[in-house]
Amino acid sequence: MKARTRAAATLLTPFFLLFTTVMVVPIGYAVWLSLFTEKQSGLGFGGAETVFSGLDNYTAALGDRAFLEGFGVLLGYCLLYIPLLLAGALGLALLLDSALARARRFFQLALFLPHAVPGIIAALIWVYLYTPQLSPVVQAMEAGGIGFDFFSPEGALPSIVNIALWEWLGYNLVIFYAALQAIDRSVLEAATVDGAGSWRVAFSIKLPLIRSSLAMVALFTVIGSLQLFTEPLILNKGTGSAVTSTWTPNMYAYTAAFDRNDYGLAAAASVLLALTAALLSFAVTRLTGRRGGRRGTGRRKEKAA
Repeated sequence: MKARTRAAATLLTPFFLLFTTVMVVPIGYAVWLSLFTEKQSGLGFGGAETVFSGLDNYTAALGDRAFLEGFGVLLGYCLLYIPLLLAGALGLALLLDSALARARRFFQLALFLPHAVPGIIAALIWVYLYTPQLSPVVQAMEAGGIGFDFFSPEGALPSIVNIALWEWLGYNLVIFYAALQAIDRSVLEAATVDGAGSWRVAFSIKLPLIRSSLAMVALFTVIGSLQLFTEPLILNKGTGSAVTSTWTPNMYAYTAAFDRNDYGLAAAASVLLALTAALLSFAVTRLTGRRGGRRGTGRRKEKAA
């Protein structure tokens, strides 16, 4: 028993050291930084001094309309992006896993390749494709009588959702496809022998068996959506773009820190965003856990009967 304990401690120590260094310490420092602010002494000629301000930075962030509107943007982004990503990745994974699919490896690679492109480069490419004076896509749309301004207030959010979908669709497709491939083929064959069609097998057999993968992808997607930063930051540089420098909470914190040099406010905004991510992660985990528990209880009752 002691040998097992020592072995477990030896294997877990590097993880906890790394976790403490890259997660616990930065979060603790951000919380500490958020409790202070810099104030000019005298008439502004005596330099700045750091003073303890308590929760003033949190009050300032929550009272700033730009910061609150950023959460509204995130809400719209999540409502549009998460269903499209999950449905698209799951649908493509089911298609690749079906008996009708051909050249599976080619399509896996082709769909995964956009994820291999760094996000900032992908965003720059899409900004080029969105710019009317440069983009052949926009010119072709206009020639066909389709007019759409990707940088307008109505078009900015769908434009960013499109970029994120191309970046992450293939990644989540691979996760779903791997989960589908791990299903015991005898279960699928038995369902087919019993007369179940392709749609019935997909929705009544395959989806329940990969529920844990669905929950994991949903959780990571929610967390990633709250960290939206790179795509709108690049789109902000587009001509006439409706994306402002405080369009999302992450951009608000970035602007506060590096444009306004208000590190206390930036830290407070970051902590508030982290708390939101933690609460939503807890909610998603509880929701998926309850569904799984109810289904598992129902199956046990059926077996007992």
